[in-house]
Amino acid sequence: MRPGVLALLLGFVSLIGATALQAGPAAAQSTWFKARSTQPAAAVGGSTSVPYGWVDFCHRRPKECKVPALPAADVKLTAQKLSILKRVNQKANRSIKPISNFDHWGTMEDHWDYPVDGKGDCKIYALYKRKLLLQAGFPRQALLMTVVRDLNNEGHTILTVKTDKGDLVLDNLVDEIRPWNATGYYFLKRQSQQNPNNWVSINQRGGTPKRMSPS
Repeated sequence: MRPGVLALLLGFVSLIGATALQAGPAAAQSTWFKARSTQPAAAVGGSTSVPYGWVDFCHRRPKECKVPALPAADVKLTAQKLSILKRVNQKANRSIKPISNFDHWGTMEDHWDYPVDGKGDCKIYALYKRKLLLQAGFPRQALLMTVVRDLNNEGHTILTVKTDKGDLVLDNLVDEIRPWNATGYYFLKRQSQQNPNNWVSINQRGGTPKRMSPS
């Protein structure tokens, strides 16, 4: 190979190496984030029954539920938005003391509310996260209360966040933000995107449980 060509190739290789070194951890994080390809969203069916807990919540807090219908909207999942989701999920999970519905309210009927006394079960966690994300500017249509059966086949409530990368789950049992199809839960129903007072059926298994964060 001619010396001039060899020198040109060596210079090109050096330039690539320098660019890779300059990228550093931020580029690695960006690469990991971009690697999170769009996940298939949970397919919803027709209208279904509204949970008693939501109806009761609306009777006690009518301003929370007397809202207009809006076109469906998803969150554009940037690294910043994902960071907010993680922060809100962890904040709620760490600030609320877990207690059963019966021990808390003295009734077997579902009582949905905000953590007014710092305690609650899964519904209180999910409602609080929804409230915090609304305050952070997330669209209401993307924040959906969701009823599932957990890994022990027990009733459980989580918050689904609709994004352009798929449906993500905020869960009081897990600090990780996970795609719906990485939970292992059986999804029963959730709020309609257009109107939180309407609920739609799902009836799908959410894959197998796995971590979303890089190892």
